[in-house]
Amino acid sequence: MPFYQRINVDDKTAVFIWKITESFDDLFREVSLKDTSLARLEGMKSESHQKGFIAVRMLLQYNGYTDFDLYYDEFGKPHLKDGVNISISHSFGFSAIILSDKNVGIDLELRRDLVKKIAYKFAEEKFVYECENNPTEFVSKLTVIWGVKEAVFKVRNEIGISFKDHIFVRPFEMSNQTTTALLDFNSVEREFLVYFTEIENYTLVWLWETK
Repeated sequence: MPFYQRINVDDKTAVFIWKITESFDDLFREVSLKDTSLARLEGMKSESHQKGFIAVRMLLQYNGYTDFDLYYDEFGKPHLKDGVNISISHSFGFSAIILSDKNVGIDLELRRDLVKKIAYKFAEEKFVYECENNPTEFVSKLTVIWGVKEAVFKVRNEIGISFKDHIFVRPFEMSNQTTTALLDFNSVEREFLVYFTEIENYTLVWLWETK
């Protein structure tokens, strides 16, 4: 059972990480899925995606839940029946969830050079310029920015939100492992407290709204 890590954020918030080393069949044998989840699983073309999906259910079981305790609203946001807030992410070799009394978002990303090519689509120009002049942190910083914007969207997930035009990440240093972000959408501003860390060749971001 490759449970990888628990990160205690505060008394009522924790991140749980699963390193996916099992075969699909080994994972599948360990979980019980409701019919809607089975249908989703069967519709996934990538085995990597399928394994990530099941590994999330393994993390639920690690915390005393099952797939039957998890449901999604009309916007695709996950919820637990007991009211504990949950956010979910998986990427190739890892799956992660965060459980909290706050409205939280989490994102997990594999660090790849590809992020440099698409930076102009999601990152503020000052970050792109900054990162280009600090090549040792270029991919790391851009991956954090992408993860922050994904996680903010998971918290708010409102139709029309643009990563580049509506979500702004404040300047940060990788060594600090924290920053803040702002969502400015439909004339309403929302602030987020952000944490991030690197796990092997992945970047993990989690956050919640502060006001």
